[in-house]
Amino acid sequence: MSDPSHRPSLGAAVFYRDPRAALAWLEKAFGFERAMVVTDQDGNIVHAEMHFGDGYLMLGAEWADFVASPASVGGKNTQMLHVQLQDGIDAHCDHARAAGAEIQQEPADQFYGDRTYRARDPEGHVWTFGQKVREVSREEAEQATGLGIEGWS
Repeated sequence: MSDPSHRPSLGAAVFYRDPRAALAWLEKAFGFERAMVVTDQDGNIVHAEMHFGDGYLMLGAEWADFVASPASVGGKNTQMLHVQLQDGIDAHCDHARAAGAEIQQEPADQFYGDRTYRARDPEGHVWTFGQKVREVSREEAEQATGLGIEGWS
């Protein structure tokens, strides 16, 4: 993020059994950048923030009974995180795989004009990465899927 005093309108928060390991892995595998790490007196991470492009991600430990890593709930996810890349999606996927990401969907062109891939991190969070590869009109998307689409832009 170019202006550290400006925060995007929307960010995401994810929870890990081992947030310190998650910080290092997200940097290595996906290219996130550490922005802030808050620790308690014992050195445990209580809050961290990472940047990717103009977005941000908060992460922390399983600090309350209503937050959990997928690793603590049988691998279940209640959400997926999406990161939009400007370019280099195939190389990003190769890099993530080499860093230990479980690639769940290889890079593939989608009907809506993006090329995407899906990966699972070591604690089970599912991430999708996309890159715009062509412009698609609403009519083309409807024809390709057989679905009615409102609000296409």
